[in-house]
Amino acid sequence: MNPFKRFGLLLRISQTQGIARRYFVVNGFDGALTMLGLIMGFLVSPVADLSIIVNACLGAAIALGVSGVSSAYISESAERRRALEELEEAMISDLQQTTHGVAARGVPLLIALINGLAPLVISLLILGPLFLSNAGIPLPVSPLYSAIMIALFLVFLLGVFLGRIAGVSWFRSGIQTLLVAVVTTALIYLFTGL
Repeated sequence: MNPFKRFGLLLRISQTQGIARRYFVVNGFDGALTMLGLIMGFLVSPVADLSIIVNACLGAAIALGVSGVSSAYISESAERRRALEELEEAMISDLQQTTHGVAARGVPLLIALINGLAPLVISLLILGPLFLSNAGIPLPVSPLYSAIMIALFLVFLLGVFLGRIAGVSWFRSGIQTLLVAVVTTALIYLFTGL
């Protein structure tokens, strides 16, 4: 069996697609809102050097990624191990070398990567204008405002993705998630901008 078919079989056996989608959206949303919160905090604070803002946001993005990978791997490994042991008891058989055993060991790594890469990649996309400006590349809009616009756009896209999965209005779903980000932004401004 070729590797892609085998990978697809592992995903079907382990019923991982839905879990992976949820991890991607939930942690991508966390990454976007975390960056939005940090950037808004810097925006309403006394002027800070752009390199300090970049380093603080990059540190948070890396921490989100590492936390996502490690927490998902530990929890998913335990859950998959337990499920495999229960299946082995029910079948009175050792399944370690079967497709079920391979899935129980491999799927946690896949889910962990999705869980960690989603907030990291989304955070890095949001920080793009800060990286460019810090490198001396002029931008038409302030890098902080550009990053906020990208964050809002990515949150909207996550909502669109959820709407498509659920089979509901993608636009309405996108607007709902965008409203969460706008309310978050307003709350940060209200409580820190005073």
